[in-house]
Amino acid sequence: MIRPLLLKIGNRMGKYSTVGDHPVFDTTQFKWTSLLEDNWGSIRKELEDILPYHQELPNLQDIQQEQNVLNQDNNWKTFFLFGFGIKATLNCRACPVTTSLLEQIPGMKTAFFSVLSPHKHIPAHKGIFKGLIRSHLGLIIPGKPGDCVMRIENENIYWQEGKTVVFDDTYEHEVWNNTGEVRVVLLLDIVRP
Repeated sequence: MIRPLLLKIGNRMGKYSTVGDHPVFDTTQFKWTSLLEDNWGSIRKELEDILPYHQELPNLQDIQQEQNVLNQDNNWKTFFLFGFGIKATLNCRACPVTTSLLEQIPGMKTAFFSVLSPHKHIPAHKGIFKGLIRSHLGLIIPGKPGDCVMRIENENIYWQEGKTVVFDDTYEHEVWNNTGEVRVVLLLDIVRP
């Protein structure tokens, strides 16, 4: 019952959004992307203090049980700073610079380090609510260009360290880390303008 209602509302949100309804957005539409890109080195430094313990971090499905359809192994780890508008105080204390930057982003609801193990594939899926848009800030992107890739509809996105990607996760997307090293992005959900 809720899912069809969200889809109906979402279609209108996309249609009337000030940024339009596209699978992938031009990052210049969002002033906060430059804030993240200008400070990505500081964000990565805080991540590097956490990364040695990444095997102990919770899996995405440990935080959101409905993600079991996407992930049933221990190869997609998370370090939440904000989840659905709630601040993870202890984690934020470990990342004060990142937290300060995130708190400057209007409408930011969720932010976490998304850590994919080597050779991890996240199967094709769609989000259900157009009221949010998603962003990834590349922090650790191993391999040669194209080894770590996200397909959104018919477009391939190749992350770059220090660069953001903004997209609508209600479009079909899937992710691959085709390397022998971890891939890490800062994943954000932001209220759609």
